[in-house]
Amino acid sequence: MPNLPDVVLWSIPAFVLLAVIEMVSVRLHPDDDAAGYETKDAATSLGMGLGSLFFDFLWKIPIVMIYTAVHSLTPLRVPVLWWTIPAMLLAQDFFYYWSHRGHHVIRILWACHVVHHSSRKFNLTTALRQPWTGWTSWPFYLPMIALGVHPAALAFCSSVSLVYQFWIHTERIDKMPRWFESVLNTPSHHRVHHASQGGYLDRNFGGILIVWDRLFGSFVAETERPVYGLTKNISTYNPLRVATHEYTAIARDLRAAANWRERAGRLLGGPGWQPAPPAPAAAAATETVA
Repeated sequence: MPNLPDVVLWSIPAFVLLAVIEMVSVRLHPDDDAAGYETKDAATSLGMGLGSLFFDFLWKIPIVMIYTAVHSLTPLRVPVLWWTIPAMLLAQDFFYYWSHRGHHVIRILWACHVVHHSSRKFNLTTALRQPWTGWTSWPFYLPMIALGVHPAALAFCSSVSLVYQFWIHTERIDKMPRWFESVLNTPSHHRVHHASQGGYLDRNFGGILIVWDRLFGSFVAETERPVYGLTKNISTYNPLRVATHEYTAIARDLRAAANWRERAGRLLGGPGWQPAPPAPAAAAATETVA
C-alpha cells in the first residue's frame, strides 16, 4: 500500500502555534468570561500528552499484531485510493463515535478516558491531555480491519480525526456558521461534551462529524456556559495520579464488593453505577434475625 503521511507529527508545529496564539488572546482579554489558562493545569496536560506518545507506542505493538492477523485472514481488501480514503475516514468516524460513547458508559473504559475530562479548564492544551492506557479502543475498529482496511490506513484515519479534534478544544471561538454546526463537530459542541452539569453529561461524542449524535440521540446544543471537569473532581496535578486515579477507585470498589454481581457492575456498569439497595423484606428479615 502507498506510504501515508504521519499527520500528527506534521501537525505538531501548528499545535504549538495555535496554543500560543490562544494564550496571547486570553492574556489580551483577561475580562472575558472564559476558562482561560492555569500554569499547573496546562503543564499537567502537556505532561499527559508527552506520556501518551510513549505509552501509545508500547500499546500499538500488540494491537498492530492483532489487526495484522485479522487483516491477513480476511479475503477482502480495500485499496488506498483517492476515492476510498474519504469512505475510510467516514467509517473510522462512525466507529469512533461508538468507541467514544462506550468509553463514557462502561466504567473500565471510562477509567482510560476520564483522563481527558479531568481538567477544569478548557483550552487547546486540554486536547493534549491524553490517557496512558489507550489500548481500550482497538476492539471497536475490528470491523474495519475485517472488511479489508489495512491497519496503516486505519492509523492514518485515526490520526486525521485526532488532528481535527485539536482545534475544537477552545472557548475563543463562539459558533461556526449554521451549516457547519449542523454537520461537523465544533468548539460549541465539544464544550458541551466536556461539561459536568446534568443536562450536558454524556453528550456530543462525535469526532469529526456531529451527525452521528443527531442520528443516535446523543446531541445537545450549547445553551448555557459549561462547567468543565468531572462530577467528582480530582485535586492533583501529578500526571501519574491523573492517569491512574479511576483504576485505583475501581480496585478499591472491587475489594469492597459483596458478590460477583456487584463486581461486574463496578467494572461494566456506568461510572456512577451503584448496587441496588436490599429489598425491604430482606432488610426486615435481617433485622429480625439480629
